[in-house]
Amino acid sequence: MKRIVLPLLAAAVLGTTFLLAHESVAPAKAADPDRESVAVTVYNGNLGLVRDRRRLGLRTGSMRLPFPGVSAQIDPTSVAFRALAHPSDVDVLEQNYEFDLLTPEALLAKYVGEDVVLYVTRDDREVAVPARLLSVQGGTVYQIGDSIALNPPGRVVLPALKGDLTPLPTLVWTLGSRHAGEEPVEVSYLTGGLDWKADYVATLSGDDRTLELGGWVTLENTSGATYEEAKLKLVAGDINRAPREEDEQKRARMMDMATDAASAPEFEERAFYEYHLYDLPRPTTIRNNQKKQIRLLQAGGVATERLYLLEGAPWYYTQPYGGEQGRRVGVYQEFRNARHDGLGMALPAGTVRLYKADRDGTIQLIGEDRIDHTPRDERVRLKVGEAFDVVADRRQTEFKVVDSGHVYEEAFEIVLRNHKDADIVVQVLEPLPGEWRMIDHTHRFEKAGAFSVRFEVPVPKGGETRLAYRVRIEI
Repeated sequence: MKRIVLPLLAAAVLGTTFLLAHESVAPAKAADPDRESVAVTVYNGNLGLVRDRRRLGLRTGSMRLPFPGVSAQIDPTSVAFRALAHPSDVDVLEQNYEFDLLTPEALLAKYVGEDVVLYVTRDDREVAVPARLLSVQGGTVYQIGDSIALNPPGRVVLPALKGDLTPLPTLVWTLGSRHAGEEPVEVSYLTGGLDWKADYVATLSGDDRTLELGGWVTLENTSGATYEEAKLKLVAGDINRAPREEDEQKRARMMDMATDAASAPEFEERAFYEYHLYDLPRPTTIRNNQKKQIRLLQAGGVATERLYLLEGAPWYYTQPYGGEQGRRVGVYQEFRNARHDGLGMALPAGTVRLYKADRDGTIQLIGEDRIDHTPRDERVRLKVGEAFDVVADRRQTEFKVVDSGHVYEEAFEIVLRNHKDADIVVQVLEPLPGEWRMIDHTHRFEKAGAFSVRFEVPVPKGGETRLAYRVRIEI
């Protein structure tokens, strides 16, 4: 009789294959049909669409067809089966998803309350000890003679496989066929455990007027399946999904790292409905528990400019406000996603890390920011950090309630100090709540929106500039 051996304290993966029996419906000829191709589309937000083409042998009448190797996080309600050569002659009568997987823990649990054999070491030799398995909850409990043993050392031997455990997540169909012979089929389904993100590396030139931008896609597969030589597509955009009754529990997994060569072909990008599709023009293997990086884009000589920005807050305008001293001024780099600048490709959301070489040529990180999905010809603004040598003092010089509770007139003064060795221009962005009217101002301004104004304030090197304005606000 074949025996199954398990360590007591360490889980070992069993590779035994099951033959699934059924009383009234005979199994199909090919229990593991040959895969012809697989295509994987990965969306933002832990969602993938798998299209799996295989060839299987059919005969006329009813048959039971196991379809192993599907994702462990498959949504069974999304599965679609299609016969490609004779679609009108093959009907799906019943579908089941078998996910009671063959593991040491699951197999051992089938023997609770039954006799097994323990092998323990005594006097430097292994001795067989009959035992009864009482529990596997939080460890193992055995009855050995009149004693109870908790997590005893050694290994346990089971007489046989037991139960309907399956080595891999498996779809099982009951088919009715009016055609006999080889039949190509396509199975498609949605699955969790597939996700991707974009990351960018931008390197500023010495004069800060151009940058080189490289983009990489990081694809993560924790779906429980490997997709060999898959046709890979990525969808960027926020698709709407129906609410689910409960969120799936995420399992912790070890992640391997695999990086494609830098000379690999880049993704081909195109519009698709209200989203953007990125198509890898070569097959790639997406292994389970793997992170894979593939180049998305590479562009040089992208025109950019540095911006200094000081932002106010709406609450300044509805109450007396004492002011703030030594406020930091934000530093930004901005560029246009345009073809004439070497870009012009829809940029998926992701993190941009900005680098610059110091005086001896060593590349240093100067900041990072996250961008949203950015269409072509739109501007990209990256916050690099806070300027060390540019500070601002802000104070409210007058506050008057014109009409109690909703009309205010007030004045503000902002002093900008520049300790750098070069002249700069600071943008001061003031959010004005409600209806507003500018009564007086020392610098020109423009409406940045219905409820905001922007001042462009030149500040000389080693000097300071005073910006003052008076505004009436009705809320």
